[in-house]
Amino acid sequence: MTTIPTEPIWIDQDAELAELCERWSQQGAIAVDTEFMRSETFYPIAGLLQIGDGRGCYLIDPLAIEDLEPLRDLFQNPAVTKVLHACSEDLEVFQRWLGVVPEPLFDTQIGAAFAGFGFSLGYANLVQQLLGIEIPKGETRSDWLQRPLSVPQKKYAALDVAHMLVIYGKLLQRLREQGRLDWARADSADLVANAKSTPDFNDYYRKVGSAWKLRPRELAVLRRLSAWREREARERDRPRNRLIKENGLWELARRQPTDQAQLRTLKEVPAHTQKEEGEALMAEIRLALEEPESAWPERLDPPLGKAEAPLMKALKRYVRELAEAQDLPPELLVRKREYEAIVRSGLNGGSFELPERLQGWRHELLGQGLLETAEAHRADVEPQQEPS
Repeated sequence: MTTIPTEPIWIDQDAELAELCERWSQQGAIAVDTEFMRSETFYPIAGLLQIGDGRGCYLIDPLAIEDLEPLRDLFQNPAVTKVLHACSEDLEVFQRWLGVVPEPLFDTQIGAAFAGFGFSLGYANLVQQLLGIEIPKGETRSDWLQRPLSVPQKKYAALDVAHMLVIYGKLLQRLREQGRLDWARADSADLVANAKSTPDFNDYYRKVGSAWKLRPRELAVLRRLSAWREREARERDRPRNRLIKENGLWELARRQPTDQAQLRTLKEVPAHTQKEEGEALMAEIRLALEEPESAWPERLDPPLGKAEAPLMKALKRYVRELAEAQDLPPELLVRKREYEAIVRSGLNGGSFELPERLQGWRHELLGQGLLETAEAHRADVEPQQEPS
């Protein structure tokens, strides 16, 4: 059995990194991971980049490297598959640090789920299951911005990429045998597309809890306040909740204070927030109140009620039975909000429709069955009442 190199190789010189990137560009795949910090910031701060190529585990220092172009070229090279595990946050790191997202990309957590190893499996558990190797997790909460990094930190970081290409190879073989490799690649590509998409700040009000309880005029205020928080959090590089929490946004939208006296009556907006952000928040409220009624958002859908529960259960039962027959996690096939979208599409006599993610291979596997199940239980769905 070939010995897998696990010793960390430290890289903090531009010329050395450029030479390695040129070599890696000739490979079919490389293993990639990051370590980062974000407790006090909106954006993650890159503390370390790990790359494994089957010959070594390279720890690249983002605090020392100045010429990032070789990495950008490598991560956008269509001939080199970048292999990561549970990589959504890693993609945020790359967007912020390099301004690019690695592609093509293969996420081994997604691949493992399609291969029958379970949903949302951690990397250490996957290595244990496939290779019988124990990976220590003692440095999970380390300070990755300190320099120099400790020996245990470096060893921990190296192990995160040491076995990944072997794991990737085993998953490829199994997925090809099962006929599911294209599915795993498609879902990995979706991660890239989501990371590259440009957010619409005017949609963030929809994510506020209980926003469905608010009337259109109140939603107009919430929309502007939520967009302000998102914009300011990014510009200042501060966590959203350090500016104002969701319950504060919701109460501001409901009460709509336009002077300090009114603002002080809102216990959901702490005194320090009133002092630091109060004028800006009230300015946004005043602008929202100036919007014409025709520009107000429509009321949001309330949570599904008891009347829709039988249909929701029927859809989940259909997916669960199909998933068991296919040895797949049902969560991998359909998400909770997608069940809800199907149910909502048929309310008040509408035609049941599938969300965009349930097109493609998912449509071939279960799309028609979902629609037929929904139609068979249409009688269980009663028209929703407009919230008062």
